[in-house]
Amino acid sequence: MISSSTPAIEGRAPSQPPPQPDSRLRNSHSLDISNSNTSKPNSVGSRSTKQPGIDTRIEDEVENVNLRQDDFPDSQVTGFSDAQERHIRRKVDFRLCTIAGILCSLNLLDSNVLSSAAVTSMLSDLGLDQGNRFSVSIFIFTVASIIFQLPSTIAVRTFGPRIWFSLVTFSFGIITLSTGFVKDWKQMIALRVLLGATTSSIYPGLSYLISCWYPRREQQVRFAFMQSGEVIILATGSLVNYGLQQRNGGAGLEGWRWMFIVQGLCTCVLGIATYWWIVDFPENSHKSFWFLTPEEADIASRRIEKDRGDLIAQKLSLRAVVVHAKDFKIWVFACLFFMQNVVSTALAYFVPIILENGLGYSPDQAIILSAPPYYYAVIPVILSSLVADRFRIRGPIITFNALCMITGFAILGFAENSRARYFGVFLATGAYVANWAALTAYQANNVVGQWKRVFTAAACTMFNGAGGIAGSYIVRNVEAPRYTTAVWVSIGSHILMISLVGTLTIYFYFRNNRAARTNGAVERTAGFRYTY
Repeated sequence: MISSSTPAIEGRAPSQPPPQPDSRLRNSHSLDISNSNTSKPNSVGSRSTKQPGIDTRIEDEVENVNLRQDDFPDSQVTGFSDAQERHIRRKVDFRLCTIAGILCSLNLLDSNVLSSAAVTSMLSDLGLDQGNRFSVSIFIFTVASIIFQLPSTIAVRTFGPRIWFSLVTFSFGIITLSTGFVKDWKQMIALRVLLGATTSSIYPGLSYLISCWYPRREQQVRFAFMQSGEVIILATGSLVNYGLQQRNGGAGLEGWRWMFIVQGLCTCVLGIATYWWIVDFPENSHKSFWFLTPEEADIASRRIEKDRGDLIAQKLSLRAVVVHAKDFKIWVFACLFFMQNVVSTALAYFVPIILENGLGYSPDQAIILSAPPYYYAVIPVILSSLVADRFRIRGPIITFNALCMITGFAILGFAENSRARYFGVFLATGAYVANWAALTAYQANNVVGQWKRVFTAAACTMFNGAGGIAGSYIVRNVEAPRYTTAVWVSIGSHILMISLVGTLTIYFYFRNNRAARTNGAVERTAGFRYTY
């Protein structure tokens, strides 16, 4: 849950011209409520005298704030109506969440194409069926992604989302297209190193961008929108892969090569469209193509300042980023992502193999049957996120999803009936997709500061990638049809996940209570409270 106390900001009358975002001390957010008898914690209109556009908030300076913004309606605090805010929120949803879901699908699109191709002749054609070469091709992609995670996420803020995401998306398309023409496993692994580098910023960068546009109480549903778009495209990609496999021999190319070529071309087109489609950060929304009016941009910026007061980023420096490595909870969040991706990688890369070798379906049937679980996953991710945002809870939702995942893998591993085991795939897939949104909201809701958000998103995704390495090795064909290692590792990792979430919940509860008793600050931000 989350406390209703939020950082105060300066109120402005809507008739005034929309100002540019200014720099404020976290302990100096002013609140201008006309006809209010409550004394103000700071002088009205007080501002930092530092250089405009640079966040000069001092991490160690905190001042208690007695007046809470939530004691007043939003319209009194911001100077704008709820209807205007809903209108802006819909515009941001349409422009940001749609493209975020499509771009995030690139992370799973790779696993989808590779897993679909793995049940065709690709492994024998390239020599990937010898030893652990196929697992190495997955492993090396993840290693490259981990290495470039932090610098590429910083690049999203440095170069801007429009330039950076269009560049990496187009590059992803070119490399995927080229994969359709490789001759042996060595060329495949070389391209997968490049592919891992280009995709390294997509998930953490988009998660960071979404968290910058929405107050904490609205974030999990938006992450759910992103995940829904991702899995819908992934599921549709499985059906497309089935159709492309039917072109086996067309133009002298195997069916698996057509999978890479066609989806690579589509991604190149998407990369070009991304430059005009995606939006910049709230304070730079005027740089976005055909998006918000100046007045709407001002409202969007005030919503973030009201929620947590970290609209503007500090000037970039290495210390401003890595100093946050001292915060233990970032590493707990990162461990949660590690355990999450152990399971999701196992399912994403190996579901067609499990369906073929473990459940006895033909290669074509395995490709087709890998799609429905992802379509189903849209239901739990949206429903659980609506409940989470409605009641402002995170830990209980993560725990419920983890229990569903444990149940799904238990059915997959121990049931005798093939249809029951296929149901286990549905349950596990829906649970892990729902937990992507829940875990992303969990970490984004509990950190303050632009570079801390960058560092946290990158650290979580780096550990997520490490989980992918582990996940690529737990599904062992010699254990078909039961896949005992994958089942027990997945169950054990999610039992540990529940334990860590419970530990964080207790910590957040006592920190919030102490701040409430002493009228103190959390995350060095007056009025901020943890969400759990």
